[in-house]
Amino acid sequence: MNFEQSRPSPERSLSRRTILRLMGLGAASAIIPSVINGCGTEAAQGQASSPVLTQVSDVLMKEIPRTNERVPAIGLGTFLTFDVLQNQPRNNIQQVMRRFWESGGRIIDVSPLYGMSEVNVGEVAEALGLTNDVFIANKIWATGDYLGDRSHAQRQFEQSLQRLSRDRLDLLQVHSLVNVEMMVPLLREWKQENKTRYIGVTHHDLPLYAAPIERWIENGDLDFVQIHYSIFERGVEDRILPAAAERGTAVLVNMPFEKARMFEIVRGRPLPDFVREIGCENWAQFFLKYVISHPAVTAAIPATTNPDHVVENMGALRGSLPDNQMRTRMVQHMQSLPGFDRIAQMPWYRGKQFAGLVRLPGLAATQNAGRS
Repeated sequence: MNFEQSRPSPERSLSRRTILRLMGLGAASAIIPSVINGCGTEAAQGQASSPVLTQVSDVLMKEIPRTNERVPAIGLGTFLTFDVLQNQPRNNIQQVMRRFWESGGRIIDVSPLYGMSEVNVGEVAEALGLTNDVFIANKIWATGDYLGDRSHAQRQFEQSLQRLSRDRLDLLQVHSLVNVEMMVPLLREWKQENKTRYIGVTHHDLPLYAAPIERWIENGDLDFVQIHYSIFERGVEDRILPAAAERGTAVLVNMPFEKARMFEIVRGRPLPDFVREIGCENWAQFFLKYVISHPAVTAAIPATTNPDHVVENMGALRGSLPDNQMRTRMVQHMQSLPGFDRIAQMPWYRGKQFAGLVRLPGLAATQNAGRS
């Protein structure tokens, strides 16, 4: 697969009308089953993939609109879950990455703000022989000492490359729109200099930041946008996702499990029979298939420290995806469950424990299995 394909002509971009039509005809029509064969950076340059691991074929792929590069529709997040100190046991996160890769995974999302996530992703990828094969989506959070000061961003970027043992990144995003007016032009320069292949912006708090995100999609000439989207948080379906489709902007989705709160709502409950039609085997796949079935979504990036959970997540790449009628039934089913309407008020990761550099109120200080 060619990572450097040119941007498609304007008529290839999905309009808002096309989004609605695709949703009506069945979102699965926007997903392309494909054999994963050399999707990584080094493989794209003609080098063989690592012989250490095997990888399944025939997983659901989506296109990055501006290049037609295809990537698996489920990636891997690392917030909290990969923030493990080096003197703590890390075998579980190595197994998460191993099973992620073997299940067809490719995109890994990290950030300098995620404590030890960059360090651990870099070390585990090197141990597994995947350093230049995974698609690294990273972020910049930098303001500098004065307006227009780029030195902090430069140091942060160089540190990220060192931690990840990379010469360049696949995607570099402005984290939570911090200093976005100064950072996007800098990212454009770095893209021109081949330091990153794609650029974008992110935010997780869409009720407050939906309008700025939409403006950057409309006017920022971005390759990617990363947003919060789930079967609970569906507000982006109205304007942001159609805008991304119309502008040819790829979409990464964070928090598809609402920081594990979705699983609290369905704990002890069986899957509804009707989702067997789309190959759902567990609630993780139920939640993920809803998200990735939207035609504008490129990939969801759930996080977990549990190797078994990552296999469950990646199972959403197989089987069919819900069409518009099925998506409506899925929402209605969730709305019928007690507590679903109060998810936003629930604490993150109930009963889960973490012991990294990141300290958040209400989270205990010992790492345990979590998923977002």
